[in-house]
Amino acid sequence: MAPANLEKELLSRNLPERIQFIADYFAGEKIVFSSSFGQEDQAITQAIASTKSNIEIFTLDTGRQFQESYELMDLTIKKYGISIQTFFPSTPAVEKLVAEKGFNSFYTSVENRKECCFVRKMEPLSRALQGAKVWITGLRSEQSENRADMPILEWDESRQLFKINPLIDWDFSTLEKYLTDHKIPQNPLHKKGFISIGCAPCTRAISEGEHPRAGRWWWENSQKECGLHA
Repeated sequence: MAPANLEKELLSRNLPERIQFIADYFAGEKIVFSSSFGQEDQAITQAIASTKSNIEIFTLDTGRQFQESYELMDLTIKKYGISIQTFFPSTPAVEKLVAEKGFNSFYTSVENRKECCFVRKMEPLSRALQGAKVWITGLRSEQSENRADMPILEWDESRQLFKINPLIDWDFSTLEKYLTDHKIPQNPLHKKGFISIGCAPCTRAISEGEHPRAGRWWWENSQKECGLHA
């Protein structure tokens, strides 16, 4: 089956069927799913657990997470009886960054913020994706302008793998219904206005009518991306 047909096949299925189809189509290959424990990622985690797919789940712990996020991590692992591998930043790299620029250099410029994201996210991600043929993400097209035209399936030339976004065509109401129907645990910060949850010092609650990504790096004018999906 050609990749074009694969995209059509994925779009014709519901979420658990999409996950199972990916697992079957790429059987024998290393398939990984990156979770930040947001609402989208929690839906995909539930689908992976329910289908018992041979898909490895990992998360990136930047060292600056909310306590609520850690509690949700433990709850999710216990509820679904799954294993989630955690990748941490390189200790020497973090020590060097803090020694040279302090703990909160990300507030001073976009360049410094991206440097922090690279140390705490990008480099660990590279390790997490080593040997993978397929990388599953929780991206949705309506999350940001940068993601609006992303397809459900794409070839990542720089990483030499397929990147699959099984929720890319979902709107928020579809996501909410899936979470409710399947009683999926969620971060309590969502009910306090935190729609997109990242590192604690880089995330704030948003007001009604604000863009979902407005709470991320709110002090800067940028594409509101850390580089993971740019």
